[in-house]
Amino acid sequence: MKYLCQVWFEPSVLERMRNGEKKKLDRDSLGYDEDLVASGHMIHAEALQSPKSAVTIRVRNGEVSVTDGPYAETKEQLGGFILIEANDLNDAIRVAAGIPLAKLGSIEVRPVCTFG
Repeated sequence: MKYLCQVWFEPSVLERMRNGEKKKLDRDSLGYDEDLVASGHMIHAEALQSPKSAVTIRVRNGEVSVTDGPYAETKEQLGGFILIEANDLNDAIRVAAGIPLAKLGSIEVRPVCTFG
């Protein structure tokens, strides 16, 4: 079954990190991605640009509204995702717990809905 692991964190946490800490986090993250490929869990992963680059779109009563930035009531912002293949939710949780950014933010694990 496919699971989406959404990577959430406070951008200010990354902004406060020293260069060496950021480079280690990048190396650890890429290394974990390689481990997921080798284990057969990885389907696809992407990091997202800063939340400052986002726009939020809403359509209400046929009118399109565009707002700069993400609209969230939380300090954490979506920073990326990893789409995995896992045997079940417990397997997906185990995989998500290994994502290095889980130590700085949170990982939301959600089953992918299949239609048809």
